Amino acid sequence: MPANRGDRNSATPRHGARSLIERRTRDLALFNLAIDSKLRGCDVVALRVEDVAPNGYAVDRATVRQKKTGRPVKFVLTDQTRQAVDDFLKSAGKKPGDYLFTGRRGPSRAMTTRKYACLLADWVASIGLDPKVFGTHSLRRTKATLIYRRTVNLRAVQLLLGHTKIESTVRCLGIEVHDALAIAEQVDV
Repeated sequence: MPANRGDRNSATPRHGARSLIERRTRDLALFNLAIDSKLRGCDVVALRVEDVAPNGYAVDRATVRQKKTGRPVKFVLTDQTRQAVDDFLKSAGKKPGDYLFTGRRGPSRAMTTRKYACLLADWVASIGLDPKVFGTHSLRRTKATLIYRRTVNLRAVQLLLGHTKIESTVRCLGIEVHDALAIAEQVDV
């Protein structure tokens, strides 16, 4: 038996080159969409094709109802994310009604949040970062933190994250008293 036959990381008949490419396009679409949408992990894996690509192609803006709050949250998909989603839809043959990201349990079941966390941990480790420090919630906070740093508009970030309380947004962004004082020093009346 050849040394690579059945090896999980090889491009063997069990895990062919097409499957490897599909996984890479899926992961790129998954991570880009997670960052752009600022959704919780449970909401990212629950996305369906029509949520972001109702006509077969990724849209500029989407709205999703969050599981935790039951409230809708709107988000913008960057050109890079739309291209990644379109490439994934094409390679995976996804159609409206399908879950966007599925796991081993079959095409009619969404990827689990655990699988999503494992994929992210592998990706984080592959770029030399500590997977214990970065998790799925890190992706949710990434764009929100950048928006806050550029605009210092806490209310805008609150809306983008779908938080009902501003205190939740402050905690999510890790804003401390010294950050607030630094901002106050920059404002002249």
